Amino acid sequence: MVFCSLVWVLGWGTEFDAEFTGKTLRWDFFHSGNSAQEHLSLDQVRLEGGWPGSRTQLLDETNLGLYLFEVIDRATNRVLYSRGFCSIFGEWQTTGEAKKTWRTFHESLRFPEPRFEVQLVLKKRAPDGAFREIHCELVDPASRFIQRAALSGPGEVISVEHHGPAETKVDLLFLGDGYTEEEKDKLVRDVQRLSGELFEVEPYHSRRDEFNVWVVFVPAAESGVTDPRGGVFRSSPFGLSYNAFDTDRYMLTFENKQLREAAAKAPYDAMILLANTSKYGGGGIFNLWSTAAADSSQAPYLIVHEFGHALAGLADEYYTSQVAYEELTPPGCEPWEPNVTALLEPADLKWREFVDVSTPLPTPWEQQPFDQKQIAHQNKRQAAREAGAKEEQLAILFAEEKTATLELLEAEPHRGRVGAFEGAGYQAKGLYRPELDCIMFTRNPTSYCRVCARAVSRVIDLHSR
Repeated sequence: MVFCSLVWVLGWGTEFDAEFTGKTLRWDFFHSGNSAQEHLSLDQVRLEGGWPGSRTQLLDETNLGLYLFEVIDRATNRVLYSRGFCSIFGEWQTTGEAKKTWRTFHESLRFPEPRFEVQLVLKKRAPDGAFREIHCELVDPASRFIQRAALSGPGEVISVEHHGPAETKVDLLFLGDGYTEEEKDKLVRDVQRLSGELFEVEPYHSRRDEFNVWVVFVPAAESGVTDPRGGVFRSSPFGLSYNAFDTDRYMLTFENKQLREAAAKAPYDAMILLANTSKYGGGGIFNLWSTAAADSSQAPYLIVHEFGHALAGLADEYYTSQVAYEELTPPGCEPWEPNVTALLEPADLKWREFVDVSTPLPTPWEQQPFDQKQIAHQNKRQAAREAGAKEEQLAILFAEEKTATLELLEAEPHRGRVGAFEGAGYQAKGLYRPELDCIMFTRNPTSYCRVCARAVSRVIDLHSR
């Protein structure tokens, strides 16, 4: 692996057209390692179509993501473009499996094609919050090794909602997996229904005209996606599968290259992958994509919750459900996610401006009875699933859990206030969330809390201005 040791001076850039061609480069690479080390190696540099992103918001100042990449002018050492992101490898590295074995994941970075040779620098966030370089590579846009072939293969682009030029909008791309040729109309209806659910939630609702919505349809040979625990295996176009990292409800794909080739046919800043199935499940990774089971009774929740991860880097605020991760946030470290804190310095709380002076920090609530009730319902639902219960029966259990937990939360004296409520980020103790309840905490509400909504709005600004 090649490392560069350079001091870069942040430059705020000149006119976009002077530095970029208006097209998109995709840097495909292999991300390999285990829990203690990681290595990156180039697969290909791919020329895509027109650059769909902002031509003015080129430098990412949100400080979000486990990783950060920068495109740097070699002649001046100015950062021309940067974005924070997370990755499947970064998540996998925190699992127990990563302590035992080595794995490789295919990943991609996209940026506007420069007019001259640049350095592509990748950095990773250390426990102290600082980004440190892990890889540096030269990218020459004139190189004969760049893949310039026209995008080929199946994939029909459908416009669902259009409000203006890609460079001034958040281009939201839906890709359906497990939809046959005969189910194309169902995919479009699913996208219309679920994007409609998303736009009922703030800040998407008031900023709907800052989004374009697209669909890329690639027909599947069979209906549905892979569900290993259910004994269902499908060779679907994008490889969506339940049981990622051996967590039944977690749905990911590891077929990055074929997904990117299809997605490149449409402009996109964010992607949602819809699985043509009813079993509860989904996932979301910041600045990568989110997934959701289109026909689940909980699909509206999945769309909003998982897209919060993918678009704005929001953390899960729950902590009683099973996950594969082991110590995502080391003790004594402040999480980078905008909606979770270790409360190391209460006076410097990252959402302090939302906290009333009369609200104590940390903010007390009856955590133990809530946890007991929620865990009991989760165990009941898991037992029903293992016994072969149908999705309609599980939907009833979801509703029962909502009724039971809402009764407890609505009785809390600090409900509706912003504070620091213990229990967040898969940890019952030591991490805190902004409000008692939020769609990032339970399936009870249909909206983000004020802190999460602000975080989403900030990323919309990055894409649409």
